[in-house]
Amino acid sequence: MEWERVDLRVPTPELQATWAETRRSEELCFRINTTMPYTEEYQALVKELFQGQIGEGSMVRQGVHIIMGNRMKIGNHVSIMYNFVCMSRGGVVIEDNVSIAANTQILTNNHDEQEHRILLCKPVVIRRNAWIGAGATILPGVTIGENAIVGAAAVVTRDVPDNAIVVGNPARVIRTVEVRKES
Repeated sequence: MEWERVDLRVPTPELQATWAETRRSEELCFRINTTMPYTEEYQALVKELFQGQIGEGSMVRQGVHIIMGNRMKIGNHVSIMYNFVCMSRGGVVIEDNVSIAANTQILTNNHDEQEHRILLCKPVVIRRNAWIGAGATILPGVTIGENAIVGAAAVVTRDVPDNAIVVGNPARVIRTVEVRKES
């Protein structure tokens, strides 16, 4: 997939819409982070942040900082723990039954090496049943495979295969997960 290039120096209508969504998301994150958890008000704010693209039984803990919540889709029974940072300009898909531990970062954009006011964006996809360990960082364009485990503090720079366990910086496969057969 090619990088989407966004020139921050040219105020196109698309870029202005991006700034509006960024502001909307930041304001909602502030409200979420200052609202009593487990209340109807809290749940309504989370749903509004993702514009309804959050599945049944999914939860997002406080300390959430998301840029462009409208570019995220969260499946059913997803758990996102405290201090989650997501720069989702490039798009993020989190499938069903994913667990994301505290202090995780998902970054879908980077800056051009020569022109720092140009964003380069690619989506991040986290497949079903994946587990992202505390403090992990997932970089633009990465797909985390089904049933994969990303170890704590790993920096994921490339795709993670299904059933793989990755650790380190940059993250590397250390072994595979034996997936239990359902009876």
